[in-house]
Amino acid sequence: MYIAEQVVPAHDKCMDSKPGTYVLILQCSINTLLPFGRWGHIETRPGFYIYVGSAFGPGGLSARVSRHCQQRKAKFWHVDYLREVTDPVSVWFSYAAERLEHFWAGAMAKMKHAVPVKRFGCSDCKCETHLFYMAKEPELATFLALVDGSIEIWTLSKEGNESGGCCARK
Repeated sequence: MYIAEQVVPAHDKCMDSKPGTYVLILQCSINTLLPFGRWGHIETRPGFYIYVGSAFGPGGLSARVSRHCQQRKAKFWHVDYLREVTDPVSVWFSYAAERLEHFWAGAMAKMKHAVPVKRFGCSDCKCETHLFYMAKEPELATFLALVDGSIEIWTLSKEGNESGGCCARK
C-alpha cells in the first residue's frame, strides 16, 4: 500500500516520451447531452471526470497527454469527445513497463463517490469502464491506497491547453 509521501514529483519539463499508464482528471462545468461517435452519448454534469488510459505507442505518455490537452483535434478515442466540454486539471501517471490501466480502472471503481460511466474508453478490453464521474475532485491519497507503484503528478495549465502545450509542474 502506498501513501502520499511516495508520490514522485514530476520533472520541470513536460513528461517524458516513455510508455506508461495515466489518470486524466477533467473538470466539467455544464450539463449537456454529449454524443461520442458511434458508441452513443453521455449526459455530462458539473464535476470531475476521471479517465484511465495507457500510452504504449509512439511518443508515450508525453504525446498522449499533450494530445488530450488539445481542444481541437480529430476524434479518435472516446475521451476526445468528452474534451469538448471539459478542461484538464491534472494527470497522475506511471512509467511502469506493465500495462496498469485495467488495474487502475478497477481501483478507481472502488473509490468512494466514483460513478462509472459504463462502456466509456474500454471498447478494446473487458473492463466495465475507464471513465468515472465524481462531484468533487478525486483525492490522490485515496487512489494511492488502492494501487502499487510510484505515481507522478502534473497539473495542467489552461493557457498551455489552448496552445496545444501540455503541463506545468505541481
